[in-house]
Amino acid sequence: MPLVPFAVTGRGTGVAQTVAVDGADYTIETDAYEAFGGQDQHPSPLAFTLASLSSCNQVTSSIVAKELGVTIEHVSFRVEADFNPTTMTTGTHREGETTFQNLRVTAEVATDATAEQFETLRTETERRCPVSQLFVLAGVEVTSTWTQLQTASA
Repeated sequence: MPLVPFAVTGRGTGVAQTVAVDGADYTIETDAYEAFGGQDQHPSPLAFTLASLSSCNQVTSSIVAKELGVTIEHVSFRVEADFNPTTMTTGTHREGETTFQNLRVTAEVATDATAEQFETLRTETERRCPVSQLFVLAGVEVTSTWTQLQTASA
């Protein structure tokens, strides 16, 4: 399968930036928390990182569900992590220390999947989600908890 190119261009002043996505008619506005010199008027790159993980899990779970022949009525992902600002704010880095630590993904999925299909949905989504893999390959400890909810049609 050929590689799919993605590109963005960011321009800004200080800690605020406008990011244009190649081929899209929209931009993404970013800012930083006041503690990092921003005005907190737009999501920070750190918030976008966690949002990307949530969204990527949803996209991937949708693909996996379709392959399994199951329906996802709705899904909710909550992503939490502890941020270690040491490297960013002081330039000091300790070997083996990740910037994001204790990453926690909680999913509630309303689906008609059997218990076995639901377990496959969970494991395959975690294995195949590109953003999840960025965290895993970076050595971030990830805890994932998925709960199956009944669908309205059940």
